[in-house]
Amino acid sequence: MPHRQSYAEPETPFLDLPSAPESTGKRRRRRPRWQRVTLITFLVLAVLGGGGVIAGGLYLRSVESGIDRVDAFTDVPEAERPQVAPAARGAMNILILGSDSRDPENSSGSRTDTIILAHLPKDRSSAQLISIPRDTWVSVPRAKDGRNGGRDAKINAAFAWGGVPLMVQTLEKFTSIRIDHVAMVDFAGFKEIVDALGGIEITIDRGFTSTHSLNADSRRTFHAGRQTIDGAAALDYARERYAFADGDFSRIRHQQQVIKAILDKASSGGVLANPGKLNSFIKATADSVSVDKSLSILDLAMELRHLRSGNLHFYTCPTKGTGRIGSESVVLADKAKVPAFFDAVRSDKVDELTHIAQPS
Repeated sequence: MPHRQSYAEPETPFLDLPSAPESTGKRRRRRPRWQRVTLITFLVLAVLGGGGVIAGGLYLRSVESGIDRVDAFTDVPEAERPQVAPAARGAMNILILGSDSRDPENSSGSRTDTIILAHLPKDRSSAQLISIPRDTWVSVPRAKDGRNGGRDAKINAAFAWGGVPLMVQTLEKFTSIRIDHVAMVDFAGFKEIVDALGGIEITIDRGFTSTHSLNADSRRTFHAGRQTIDGAAALDYARERYAFADGDFSRIRHQQQVIKAILDKASSGGVLANPGKLNSFIKATADSVSVDKSLSILDLAMELRHLRSGNLHFYTCPTKGTGRIGSESVVLADKAKVPAFFDAVRSDKVDELTHIAQPS
């Protein structure tokens, strides 16, 4: 029998959405802007839209009306942005920026621990999720305030120096891919999301002990094998990097593994057929989602209504491993493979990706 960690099943009425703000001119208080797993919300709302749920369209509109918006592109100089390749017109590229607000190292709230470029081909038959290690050494354009940037640095410095617009500029310069939308994620939200689903199933290849756990003693031991884990264990699993020789690369693989497991569980008949569980899951994500001003979750959900976890393909940006530049430990991009890899994305030739870099 699989090892099973305990969890409590939520009891939430279906469609029990937060009430709209009263017309007092005061903005409703919201949680911190580093948000929960936005991509999962998109994909599961797509499942909802395609699953024949009664009043699904109205529900999606209600969810969308409460989502925070960020200004991602106003400060990005248009003249410096890549143009869309003719063969890729109709494709979509979403930059997903993630932070772990519960990581003891993250005290500033201005770090991007996770960077994912999600590519949706123009036929919307699949999705390519490309993780870019946060320590990748790249050229960062100068920030709008003129005080930072304009030099090579770790890629996650771009957000600290110039917020979302400078991160968009940096990614576009590095990949030559035009970013269409931005979503902001707090991977600490794994806990609430997984618990709303009643746990997820994952297969752990090698046992290890996390020393940065949510447990009182900061330790959690994971045993190898197939098992069901609750939200706290999923967060510990997805955030740990110190227990592995390849550090952040293992964390990237585990985050991708948890994303797939969440989607598998969320799109299962047991969740879709359980109104309380489905609503609890959606509320655990949508209330805290933050996206750019032009992204319509309703439109995207309808476009992705046929997408399932089997159509998700995970990659990591081609690298040559880690090294040192000055006093900094960095990830070195594979300069021979990176241009061809991202050109395949830019041209919407996603079948070529596996020939350039191995999937994660």
